[in-house]
Amino acid sequence: MTTRRPTGTIGGMEAVAGEYEFAPLRIPPGTSRSAAATMLSLQADTGGWELARLQLHADGTRKAILRRRARLSYLPKPHI
Repeated sequence: MTTRRPTGTIGGMEAVAGEYEFAPLRIPPGTSRSAAATMLSLQADTGGWELARLQLHADGTRKAILRRRARLSYLPKPHI
């Protein structure tokens, strides 16, 4: 007998990794926080990307990992 999770739980809402397309993005040091946020929101609006992870390094460089559903692959890749 298999056990099923009830629909609507967090475990049931997790997507399979193959359903997403990932794109790393490097934001140079010296870029203000508001400018970086604007860049990321433009990527979200034009390419269907969402922010999966953001890291701030000691030298001021930000490394963002963007993701989107694989079915939206006809949209442009992110760029700065």
